Amino acid sequence: MRIRESAEDYLEAILVLSRQGGGVRSVDIASMLAVSKPSVSHAMKLLREDGYIAMDRYGTVTLLDKGMEIAEQVYERHNVLTKMLEGLGVSSEVARADACKIEHDLSAESFQKIKEHLEKKGII
Repeated sequence: MRIRESAEDYLEAILVLSRQGGGVRSVDIASMLAVSKPSVSHAMKLLREDGYIAMDRYGTVTLLDKGMEIAEQVYERHNVLTKMLEGLGVSSEVARADACKIEHDLSAESFQKIKEHLEKKGII
């Protein structure tokens, strides 16, 4: 299942915010991703129409099964790539930013090999 990079970022943000506790609102997503509220509203509309999220009458955003699947994949990639870069001596801040860029374009094969390597080394 392949969706746009921006949609992956929104789904990942919803996952991270939901794990912090409390309900996820559009304003929280806008703040986390440093985007405008209208941009979030537009993205939420598209994600809702495509069946990735649900929103209740109070505006609380929830990941549906297919949205959760993508969010977890992107979040795992982000974490593994961040650990890899930090292991190479990259600062945490730069590693997180670079991982965010790489996570969307890296092939499944390359990611799997990186993950296996880090697991063998006991890094993850």
